[in-house]
Amino acid sequence: MKRALVIGGGFGGIAAALRLRAKNYQVTLIDRSSMLGGRGQVFIRNGYKHDAGPTVITAPFLLEELFQLFNEKLSDHIKLVPLKPWYRFYFTDKTTFDYGGTLEETLAEIAKISPNDVYGYQRLLKHSQKIFNIAFIQLSSVPFNHFFKMLALVPKLIALKSHETVWNMVCRYLKNEKLRQAFSIQPLLVGGNPFSTTSIYGLIHYLERAYGVFFAMGGTGAIVNALSDLMKRNGIEILLNKTVKKIVIENNTAKKVIFADGTSHEMDVIVSNADPTYLYENMIDRHDVAISTKLKIKAAHYSMGLFVLYFGSTKKYDDVAHHTIWLGKTYKELLHRIFDQKILSDDFSLYLHRPTATDESFAPEGCDSFYVLCPVPNLLGNINWKDEGELLKNRIIEALDKTILPDLKQHVVEDFYMSPADFKENYLSTHGAGFSIAPIFRQSAWFRFHNQSEKIKNLYLVGAGTHPGAGLPGVLCSAKVIDSMLPEAS
Repeated sequence: MKRALVIGGGFGGIAAALRLRAKNYQVTLIDRSSMLGGRGQVFIRNGYKHDAGPTVITAPFLLEELFQLFNEKLSDHIKLVPLKPWYRFYFTDKTTFDYGGTLEETLAEIAKISPNDVYGYQRLLKHSQKIFNIAFIQLSSVPFNHFFKMLALVPKLIALKSHETVWNMVCRYLKNEKLRQAFSIQPLLVGGNPFSTTSIYGLIHYLERAYGVFFAMGGTGAIVNALSDLMKRNGIEILLNKTVKKIVIENNTAKKVIFADGTSHEMDVIVSNADPTYLYENMIDRHDVAISTKLKIKAAHYSMGLFVLYFGSTKKYDDVAHHTIWLGKTYKELLHRIFDQKILSDDFSLYLHRPTATDESFAPEGCDSFYVLCPVPNLLGNINWKDEGELLKNRIIEALDKTILPDLKQHVVEDFYMSPADFKENYLSTHGAGFSIAPIFRQSAWFRFHNQSEKIKNLYLVGAGTHPGAGLPGVLCSAKVIDSMLPEAS
């Protein structure tokens, strides 16, 4: 058998390992952590469980495909529960907007805020479907290793107005400021600023509408465990607590991996699920890296950082939805400070995850488990997180206590957090960015890091920094891209 090594056990790496195994490669998957999942780790503190990374499941068919490779069914191993609403938006004037459910239910919610925008949303959804049919159906699983493919795409991109930002796209259809905010936050879920992210990412509206939004009982960690068992059943070797020091290149071909403990493996194919900028700057000798790749690294614009607060509460908040988008006082100004000025603001917006709304196993009886994601500048902002982390944690708890989680300060337990500094240390994320490079137009498709390394043969890339991009559907599709490029192993 041909031997394949996958570096990194995030969802992109796991999907790549399974697809390689289905093509008869002898596959070894390694990760420097003590558990698989990449950013999808699981933390447990005295009975309170937290998914550390992805919590929103869309496009479940991409997970289903991995089980189908081995004639198995996703439903035999993972129970996906549809959520309703998908998200609850909470505004500073204490009004809310429940997004999700049927189209009719969404239109009714929009009408409560702005009746004049009901028709505009329907038009926005139709435009999103057009983007989805091209950008997702036709292009998300195909390689962009040659520039002529990008050129051939230009007429379609022009027709879809992909030169405009997500914010501008939404503003063409919706007039109410609250609805404009609610329907433009999607790029933040993949690390992008709505005011600079290409409107291609407007496809997320239709993706959610077409396939729904789900939660896996047991959490994202349950999905990781099910995929891990699938790999083991099919003979994939998994090595944890193992870090790559160097990839040896001979005659422009990836030949061998040297580990931090001094051991090495010779391989026929190497797949990296590491951050591409970290891969090329730390694992490969500079003279082996293509000039075009060096230029991408030099010009790279990174996603924002993430401050993620985890805590339990000894009080149960039954009226709080599974997913809440808690919007701050400002929107464009806040995002400008995060993405452009890279300064920590007094204002903030939050994504609040309450898994106990659906799965009570995440907390002791009568209690709740919470995860709060707060977009912040990445480490290029030069913020001292040893000092600022505790201050931001207290400000977030104070804000939630005064709004949707009354008396939280009296009931909060087992709180801890991760900052961009932890993302850099734990995940080797360049500048502590939460989603690798940002999803702006000049870092999309051919302009993003290629799924097959430029210049280096037998080296392939998956994950957030590669085509098609970040987010669970994106990284799973990146594995489909390399699947289309690699031949069946003889």
